[in-house]
Amino acid sequence: MYKLIAFDLDGTILNTLEDLCDSVNYVLEEFGFPQRTLDEVRCFVGNGVLKLIERAVPSETNELTILKVFNRFSEYYLTHSDIKTRPYEGILGLLNKLKIRGYKIAVVSNKIHPVVEYLCDKYFPRLIDYCLGDDPIRPKKPHPDMLNYAMKKLGINKKETLYIGDSDVDVLTAQNTGVDVIGVEWGFRNRESLINAGAQKTVSNPQELLQLLIEE
Repeated sequence: MYKLIAFDLDGTILNTLEDLCDSVNYVLEEFGFPQRTLDEVRCFVGNGVLKLIERAVPSETNELTILKVFNRFSEYYLTHSDIKTRPYEGILGLLNKLKIRGYKIAVVSNKIHPVVEYLCDKYFPRLIDYCLGDDPIRPKKPHPDMLNYAMKKLGINKKETLYIGDSDVDVLTAQNTGVDVIGVEWGFRNRESLINAGAQKTVSNPQELLQLLIEE
């Protein structure tokens, strides 16, 4: 049934949380703002870098300063995105097995596009057929444009596409696009948040996901 398996990046195939937190705190310190904990940053991610920064800075911060912090974070994170970041256990095996079975694999993420490209090339060489991150052209997830564009680039329709992610944003993205979705429980959100967002299926590890696809 499925020909394309599209993944979110952060919290789904890569554990990027520590590098995100370290970069946020580096920039917050530069601007004299209080530091954030790992759990706080975990809750801040998912809606793109600008929203991450808006949530991380003090609530009374003005828009001009938010934009300056955003620009500085984008610059800093571009060269500090792969220090502690690693694929989740079992992900490389999963992607290899999906490729062997003939699936197309895409990554569609709200992370800045150059970082998405860099991380996919570094950690998943020759495994990702197409990756797309946040750019000025398309609205971010949960708007359907990014996932629709990835399907168009790979020549695969909605009925043949499965989207996999770890957050309510990913579930809503799939719903808005009209594709099936599976939530992963090992990422930045818990199973309850995925179910509350409308996910009908969740998996607790990559092997369980592979088994679902084999049975499908």
